Amino acid sequence: MVTLLLDSTQLEVVLSRVERTLAFRKGNVVIERSAIAKVQLTDDGWTWLRGVPSPGTHVRGAVAMGTWKSTGANDFVLIRRHRPGVVIDLDGHDEFERIILTTRHGLALVQALRLDVQDEAADVVELAAEAEPEPKPKKPRTRAAKPATAS
Repeated sequence: MVTLLLDSTQLEVVLSRVERTLAFRKGNVVIERSAIAKVQLTDDGWTWLRGVPSPGTHVRGAVAMGTWKSTGANDFVLIRRHRPGVVIDLDGHDEFERIILTTRHGLALVQALRLDVQDEAADVVELAAEAEPEPKPKKPRTRAAKPATAS
């Protein structure tokens, strides 16, 4: 599973050794926060693929990792099976126009991007959890007394 680290200036997609190998990348994907134009949640990242892997790995329906090139656009893709994910549209990034990731933590990423975070990178799941307000205690429900009926 992909790890997402966020600090006050950048979002880092941390790749495991296997992910780096399948994506043909030597390092992680680093995105300046100012380059993030839009973040969308998706039920299936496969619907967002455009172009062909170059370089990358594609096993239909199972895995898509690496750089996808299409006419005038390069996307970084990290998709496993048909699972929920996140699509990050970029503006002004020197390498990619879009990042497509399969992750269970898409909502946490969206919430964390709305926060003013510290200079030290932290996992987006932890950031979103810290920002959630305490749940309000529920009031006990009382039933209204039924009026007595004459028989």
